[in-house]
Amino acid sequence: MKEGISFQDIGNKEAPVLIFIHGLGLNQYVWQWQLPAFKQKFRLICFDLWGHGLSADPFVEPSLSLFVDQLRDVMDGLVIAKATLVGFSLGGMIARRAAQDMPERIERLILLNTAHKRTAEAQFAIEERVAQSEREGPDATVEAALLRWFTESYRNHNPEKMDLVRRWVLGNKKSVYHRNYRVLATGLEEIIAPDPPITCPTMVLTADQDYGNGPEMSKAIAEEIEGSELVILTGLRHMALMEDPEAVNQPMLDFLARSAL
Repeated sequence: MKEGISFQDIGNKEAPVLIFIHGLGLNQYVWQWQLPAFKQKFRLICFDLWGHGLSADPFVEPSLSLFVDQLRDVMDGLVIAKATLVGFSLGGMIARRAAQDMPERIERLILLNTAHKRTAEAQFAIEERVAQSEREGPDATVEAALLRWFTESYRNHNPEKMDLVRRWVLGNKKSVYHRNYRVLATGLEEIIAPDPPITCPTMVLTADQDYGNGPEMSKAIAEEIEGSELVILTGLRHMALMEDPEAVNQPMLDFLARSAL
């Protein structure tokens, strides 16, 4: 494995492997509300993407392919032949790219709150956020992100969780953050309508108040993957995996049980 990749390898080392891929500006610890529910039945791998958390900065311009190469390197380094990928937001985009680039190594996909083709207005908005983050760093976008990611009630009743996520995002380097953000903004074209199509068992999950990665996008992703399962949570936003872990974990566990090889 390349130097500079921070990761966790926990759970049942004799069991099937789940690899968790976090979203933009976050890190491997965003999965702390999922891991306890899965560690008895699965081997769990979490890692920080290049330029996030404790991993090194990207050594070339970031892209979905660069992050897939990092995933492949993690799998090779830990001697993992095949795994189920759990990808959140940007991580879901990386997981779909991985299913296209190395299908023989991907058993299943769980895609959480991830994007499909945006409207022109939504695409303009995300490109504006990229430009703003290039000028001002993650400080410029983090407060608006918290509004998009969590319901008002959760924000008001969990200031310590808001502080935690804020620290994670603000921990990103200004010189790197906007480069990774650009992958989120521009990487969709290479994973929409995949050819050849993705064929592994897949679950697509989002929340009805995830205004950037909502039900219409998840339906479109599911329609492109034959036999995939679609789950729409109610009353939650982008960071449902943190705001209501059980609502996310149980559908994942159910899907994994149904699709066990």
